[in-house]
Amino acid sequence: MAGIPRSRGIKKKRARELAYIVRWYRKVGDAVTLDPLTLFGLFAVTAMLVCYAYEDRSPWFILAFAGACALGSIYGFLQGAWPFGVIEAIWAFIALRRWRRVSD
Repeated sequence: MAGIPRSRGIKKKRARELAYIVRWYRKVGDAVTLDPLTLFGLFAVTAMLVCYAYEDRSPWFILAFAGACALGSIYGFLQGAWPFGVIEAIWAFIALRRWRRVSD
């Protein structure tokens, strides 16, 4: 209401809240930077997802899924997450075997 004066305590509290929000947004903004390795990983995982979704349509999508898994494996090793790289390499091998079985 227009006739009720605001106390300084409320203004200071609101200013602290806004400062906290600004600091949080700056941290999040710094964390979202995309370097070339991150973009490579994003491409590999997106390709895996798309190829997996379409693998019923053609055996070539199974082969593409295997290639995307290999890219994901490379990304895992380059990033330093070697367990992820190993698992993706296993998935690539399994997908290649499935492609060979289906394409025969």
